[in-house]
Amino acid sequence: MNIAILGSGNIGGTLGKKWAAAGHSISFGARQPTAAKYQLLLAGVGGNGRVVTIAEALAASEAVLLAIPGAAVAELLAEHGPTLNGKIILDATNRVGQAEMNSLAAIAAAAPEANLYRAFSTLGWENFETPRIGGEQVDLFFCGDDGVPRAAVETLITDIGLRPVYVGGREQVGVIDGLTRLWFALVFGQQRGRRLAFKMLTEQPA
Repeated sequence: MNIAILGSGNIGGTLGKKWAAAGHSISFGARQPTAAKYQLLLAGVGGNGRVVTIAEALAASEAVLLAIPGAAVAELLAEHGPTLNGKIILDATNRVGQAEMNSLAAIAAAAPEANLYRAFSTLGWENFETPRIGGEQVDLFFCGDDGVPRAAVETLITDIGLRPVYVGGREQVGVIDGLTRLWFALVFGQQRGRRLAFKMLTEQPA
């Protein structure tokens, strides 16, 4: 799959490296793609990655990961919103300190034909880099549109080494954001360390 990653920090860089290793084509979208700071990023993704302008990354993509600061989403949508139509959009942004942490409503307004998912927002990047803790596979809870695109999202989650757990449609985004707040409360409030994750246990088949 051709994946555009907007945001080259720990989350975007880690997921890009994992997806590239799984055989996906990665395009990091940047305002200054020739900047020297991206050389280390490219070294991590090898031949399956490139750094291009945001417009070029989006044009070539089937899926888009938004891993930019939550406050930067409005500007991005104002400039590139319609380009997101028809694509799988993974919203990993967190509007920390705001009543609503996700950006799904804003994305839907700018790109009403996009397939939207809230994913990779509930855990620290360290758990994407090493998706097992004490031998247990980490679960990634996500929500969004059902159907064929959802299967593609589950594949992308599995390719990171995580177990996907679907919570429901876009209306469940508050549940996902509640997990994010729980992670923040335990990691920072209770100082339990960033290598903290969640696991669903059930007697019913997964």
